[in-house]
Amino acid sequence: MLSCLFSCLLMSHAESASPDRQDVSAARDILRELIETRSTHDVGTTEVARKVQALLLAGGFPAADVQLLIPADQPDAGNVVVRLHGRGRGKPVLYLCHLDVVAANPADWTRDPFRLTEDGGWLYGRGTIDMKGQDAAVLAALLRLERERFVPDRDIIVAFTAGEESGDERNGVDWLLEEHRDLVDAGLVINPDGGEAGMKGGRRLYIAVQTSEKDSMAFAAEVTDKGGHSSRPTAANPIYRLSEGLARLSKFQFPVHLTETTRAYFERRATLESGQAKADMLAAARVPPDPAALEHLSAEVETNILLRTTCTATQIEGGHAQNALPQRARATLQCRIMPGESEDYVRDTLNRVLGDATIKVSALKPASPSPESPLSPSLMATVEKVAHQSWPDLVILPEMSASASDSKYTRLVGIPSYGIDAMFDDLDDARAHGRDERIGVAAFGQEVEFTYRLMREISRQR
Repeated sequence: MLSCLFSCLLMSHAESASPDRQDVSAARDILRELIETRSTHDVGTTEVARKVQALLLAGGFPAADVQLLIPADQPDAGNVVVRLHGRGRGKPVLYLCHLDVVAANPADWTRDPFRLTEDGGWLYGRGTIDMKGQDAAVLAALLRLERERFVPDRDIIVAFTAGEESGDERNGVDWLLEEHRDLVDAGLVINPDGGEAGMKGGRRLYIAVQTSEKDSMAFAAEVTDKGGHSSRPTAANPIYRLSEGLARLSKFQFPVHLTETTRAYFERRATLESGQAKADMLAAARVPPDPAALEHLSAEVETNILLRTTCTATQIEGGHAQNALPQRARATLQCRIMPGESEDYVRDTLNRVLGDATIKVSALKPASPSPESPLSPSLMATVEKVAHQSWPDLVILPEMSASASDSKYTRLVGIPSYGIDAMFDDLDDARAHGRDERIGVAAFGQEVEFTYRLMREISRQR
């Protein structure tokens, strides 16, 4: 399979604004190899990392420039770091591409999640959109640049990593920054996993440049009591007390907190809207924002999550026997915290809103906030230039993500990091982490060409 993939990538072609069939075919073969090499948490990434390394070596990269790196205490957490050498005119650009995927139960899917299946203009499989589709596009772009003997102004580094989806396990990007900083040190990070290309009803709306993300944090809210026989109920019942507190939380919204990025997002996103929605977004971008506009935007999930910190109950447990009063009730509260807000502030707010001193709030997963990367006019212009070669009317938006990505680790060590991706996904039918994950056949082909063009352009900037 690997030799077939490499031979496909050796075929040359003239540049055009449309995806080249040979490059897309080769990238799709790479995607098949990645999808069909399982890399869920129980399996790990070492096997798929070895296949990535083999592809790069077969594609002409020197062995010294393709490092397979495996932590001694995590033999299944394989990472690959590859470098395309440039002229040394500036610090390298680093691409982040995680190889692990979330679990998928084949019994829940209508197709095998670990086989790439084409059906009705879609490519199905676990990781097609998060993020083996992007991995395949980045890998195909690297191999194409090497085949063309392209020499960038500055080095291009790609880290194919473990652990992005593993929760509390050690993250591959974090490990590389601590143990192999020289291999991944860069002046700029591009993370396709942090980007978003939004479409609705088949209409492409925007490509977002992610400059920041909310911090993911979990709290436990717990009530305990001495319990007793169920025939002698009391008002101290932990299930009731916790339920009443959660009901108060369900009606609460954290205060609006707009950042430089979210103001710019609403200002540009308004160009895609009409009527009240357009007016509300423009009014939200003003200083100060219009309260009525904020109220309207808060009523929609898609815009509400960009306005404030959110905390929601995701798990609940309590009681120990059918015929006994509960001695304990506990809920997990998943919070997504705006940049600039602290763990203490969120905890204090939860205590106040739950409104019951018997409900004890404690951190399950501590905060790990990362700074907002500055809005870069030159980077935005570069993305716009590349995107408009294929989609002349597309809007380029700065964006804060409500979910987390590996960019938080590179931002924490001071490297400006941006999520950029052109894998257009339906905002009303997003399937990342879900059943029957898929990406459009045409969207994947366009991603392959966009990734190649962007990688060339960004490597010329200093």
